[in-house]
Amino acid sequence: MPGTGEYDYLVTGGAGFIGSHLCELLLSRGNGVLVLDDLSTGSLSNLDGCSGREGFRLVVGSVLDEALTRGLVNQSRRVIHLAAAVGVENIIRQPVETIETNVRGTETVLMAAQATGVPVFIASTSEIYGKSENVPFREDGDIVLGATGRSRWSYACSKAVDEFLALAYWKDKGLPVVIGRLFNTVGPRQSGRYGMVLPRFMEQARTGRPLTVFGDGRQTRCFSLVHEIVDAIVSLSENPEAVGRVVNIGSTREIEILELAEKVRSISGSDSEIRLIPYDEAYPDDFEDMRRRVPDVTLLRELTGRVPEADVDAIIREILGS
Repeated sequence: MPGTGEYDYLVTGGAGFIGSHLCELLLSRGNGVLVLDDLSTGSLSNLDGCSGREGFRLVVGSVLDEALTRGLVNQSRRVIHLAAAVGVENIIRQPVETIETNVRGTETVLMAAQATGVPVFIASTSEIYGKSENVPFREDGDIVLGATGRSRWSYACSKAVDEFLALAYWKDKGLPVVIGRLFNTVGPRQSGRYGMVLPRFMEQARTGRPLTVFGDGRQTRCFSLVHEIVDAIVSLSENPEAVGRVVNIGSTREIEILELAEKVRSISGSDSEIRLIPYDEAYPDDFEDMRRRVPDVTLLRELTGRVPEADVDAIIREILGS
């Protein structure tokens, strides 16, 4: 039966950027936290604020290891599944690993949870909306992906399969699942190594290098502070009304990437130039991008009573001060 585990939460991918902030939040509430992470994109340093604290344990290993994952799920009362391929650049250059990690990893977690009925939160992505122009994106709206020959969409497709699989476990087997579609999440400890735009701008500004904006810079995104995102994840994972549902998690404050670069330069006091880089110079020939990515957060507000509201200026200042 669920609720008999030694730990309140198992967090897969807990040594990553979002996962480490989530672990800190859970520990601050007095929850016991068990982490599974292979450290391929996460790092031990991200968990400096957790290591050594009562009720915390890190297991280094892969979510693809069925026996290991099953054993850890059996020790937990809830699962938050964050482990996944990270970043546009990583995804484009490692498509096989992306698909295997996302699909097989989620399947492994769901199978393990089903054995004891442990509730699972699945972290999905706004990438699922693909090239849809029906902005703001609603959870029940159509998804529009590009051709299979364009590797960019392998990530979105793999996460869509994750969602289908999780909902099937709920509908067919009664496993309590909640799916959160995360929009652009930023904050302290985020790395720019995998194509994340804001930390890349911050590092470029700090070192005096040009801030490289891909394309014409007029594409827009909505950025959310990680603290608000992990708070929403926990709230949804513990809300019975969220079970069996897909929920957008993100800010609705839309900003052009070129304006984002200008804000980073201004707030940081950097003298770096802003340089436009054509997509065909930044990415492989088969790359495609979406012009706008804005969530409808009506459902999130209904279920949790709040939505991410930090503005970009405040986010940049928090990262600079971290």
